[in-house]
Amino acid sequence: MSKPNPFRIGSADLTAGVLVFLIALPLSLGIAVASGFPAVAGVLTAIVGGIVASLLGSAPLTIKGPAAGLIVVVLGAVTELGQGDMAVGYRRALAVGVVAAGLQIIFAQLRAGRLAVLMPPSVVHGMLAAIGVIIVAKQVPVVLGVLGAKGAPLSMLAHVPDYVQHLNPMIFGVGAVALAILIGWPRLPVPALKRLPAPLVVIILVVPLTIVFHLNVEHDYDFMTWHEHVGPAWLVTLPGRLLDAVTLPDFSAVFSPVSLKYIAMFALVGTVESLLSVVAVDALDPQKRTSDLDKDLRATGVANLAVAFIGGLPMISEIVRSRANIDAGAQTARANFVHGLCLLVFVALLPNLLGLIPLAALAAMLVMVGLRLASPRAFQHAIHVGKDQFALFFVTFVVTLTTDLLMGVGAGLVLKLVLHVVRGAKPRDLFSANVEVRRTDDRVEIVAKGALIFTNLMGLQRALAIGAEKGVTEVVLDVSHASLVDHTTLERVHSVAREWPTATLKLVGLDRLRAASGHAHAFRGAAR
Repeated sequence: MSKPNPFRIGSADLTAGVLVFLIALPLSLGIAVASGFPAVAGVLTAIVGGIVASLLGSAPLTIKGPAAGLIVVVLGAVTELGQGDMAVGYRRALAVGVVAAGLQIIFAQLRAGRLAVLMPPSVVHGMLAAIGVIIVAKQVPVVLGVLGAKGAPLSMLAHVPDYVQHLNPMIFGVGAVALAILIGWPRLPVPALKRLPAPLVVIILVVPLTIVFHLNVEHDYDFMTWHEHVGPAWLVTLPGRLLDAVTLPDFSAVFSPVSLKYIAMFALVGTVESLLSVVAVDALDPQKRTSDLDKDLRATGVANLAVAFIGGLPMISEIVRSRANIDAGAQTARANFVHGLCLLVFVALLPNLLGLIPLAALAAMLVMVGLRLASPRAFQHAIHVGKDQFALFFVTFVVTLTTDLLMGVGAGLVLKLVLHVVRGAKPRDLFSANVEVRRTDDRVEIVAKGALIFTNLMGLQRALAIGAEKGVTEVVLDVSHASLVDHTTLERVHSVAREWPTATLKLVGLDRLRAASGHAHAFRGAAR
């Protein structure tokens, strides 16, 4: 019997890869510009993420590339490391990316992949909501045609009326068209048209506007009471050749306190976001495959190492593009490969076309991304899960907005630990789960005692791994003797159970504990 050709790409993967390429192209450009990197850096990342990561054995259906969730971290690194010189900050941020990628590879070697998914969901959602607000604050001035606006996110939001007063009508017209398409296109009653990604439709329509308005030529114009100036500064800037985009890192400040701070943020935030995306994508996989998180993290780390050495943004497994990949019928990691290959061919052959894309259109796409991250639904969901989860969400959200990501996540984790101690978690339970496993033929019983919380979840997770073994048909998790069970534990237990090939989960004794809300996975404590 002949072996399957590893380089043969099926029609389903080819179709999905091309579709994701059409979505990824404008988003990669926009994320790079918003991050303080050259626009082409985002495309370099998507190319390496698609080609290199897929060849290294990344999760089968995830799409690797730049992500909006890292904009805040990368822009902060460029700004602080450059101290006013964005070009210097860019090259120093690349050095940060190199070291952070090395840490990701070490994490994978230490089999730390599962640790990242133990992050409390409310803390992660609070962080993402804050990132969404920051993205909106930074991109609204660009949509309005006000270049060079800077400041803290809350300060920039407060200055939106000033930006409106100083808007550039022609540029804002382009941004408004882009926003209208992004909002209205998914709501069209014609299914055939909706198959075209809204970001692609934006590019198709705004590039002709660039030519009609002569935005690629420096000139003044009058509109009603406005006398304004436009030119190439309001468009994407790209090198004439792809090789000209290659930029080497500057390691001169890599051991400074600022660099060390951002190395930690690149490595930790990027790793957590990426692995959470992989877990989420696995849950959507029609074939119910379970990805090797450590192997995927290693592939991401190596790809990040490569891309940081040539001038690209850090990458993660990106959830929105991965979802589009699944919806388009992708079967294997070859779809990610096709997406990267298409980007390489397109940018190599048609760089001048990309140079006609207005920054306002890319900013409009990012505003929509930010609004989705910080939507009212995120706040409503946190409230629905319970007051304690909303407190974690809100504290993380506020501290992230007013300081930075590390402080925000740290504040959320500390508050969660304090809440558990106040609710009765004993010191001996904080980092060690008390579980006993009993197996009888095809049935496994796991008896858990004491506090089951996010800090000791690894012990319970190791016990639950038996559910994936051959011949196991039922796993009974008995929490009758547990003093409390937190939201993170319940979320993860059910997530792990969904990955079992044949076994089903039966949870016993949970009704003995008092729920913090009506949500199925709400915190449980203080026996009824």
